[in-house]
Amino acid sequence: MKIELISSENEISEETNANPLNVMQSLKGILTENEEIAFMNILFSSSASIRSGNFGLSRKEVEKQLQIQGDDEGLTSFIKRVNQAVSRYFRVIYDERRDQVVALMRVPARAARNTLTKESLAILLYMFYQQEVLQHEFTLFDQLLNAFGHETTKANQRILLNIDPLKKIGAIEEYETNSHEKAYQLTAIGIHMFSDSFLRRTVEFSQSHQLNKEEVLKFFRRYNLYQKGENE
Repeated sequence: MKIELISSENEISEETNANPLNVMQSLKGILTENEEIAFMNILFSSSASIRSGNFGLSRKEVEKQLQIQGDDEGLTSFIKRVNQAVSRYFRVIYDERRDQVVALMRVPARAARNTLTKESLAILLYMFYQQEVLQHEFTLFDQLLNAFGHETTKANQRILLNIDPLKKIGAIEEYETNSHEKAYQLTAIGIHMFSDSFLRRTVEFSQSHQLNKEEVLKFFRRYNLYQKGENE
């Protein structure tokens, strides 16, 4: 199952139901039978051990199960209602580039250490900043070397070793450039892996003090950070 990092075990997203476990037990009251089956199949197919890197279900397959072929609003409604019900533990996203619907499992950042090393997380966060904030199309391997080590054989191997698990969980993929330089691009999974509160606390930690709304937004350009208002 893909993971989405959250900053603490007590974080609840804006759309989370107050009694998430009760809602998960009564999904039939929120989803139709076809939608419930589609959601379970998305969860099953999002496991790396099941699909060997091809995470999630194709949009075509999901629409077939929902019987809504070519209905953008129907697919959006399905994803929104699923997330409203189970967003305390899961998050369903649509990967437009791969045309796949994928389920992420939400876990505290410290629990993610069982899946990713701190070096892998640092590389992913660096690429997130480059591509989502600075709007670079890709990140060169040489840029990772400059940021995380010197250009030695040992540094090359260490960075490649920490890039490999990011590729295995579908967070990044190799990007073909016009040169022979190795480059990587975030996938939709990688883009959605960091929760808003995780990003906020990461910036606050790096600055050694709490930041106000405008400072956080300026750094990450994530305009959905404070949908609840100033009392967040």
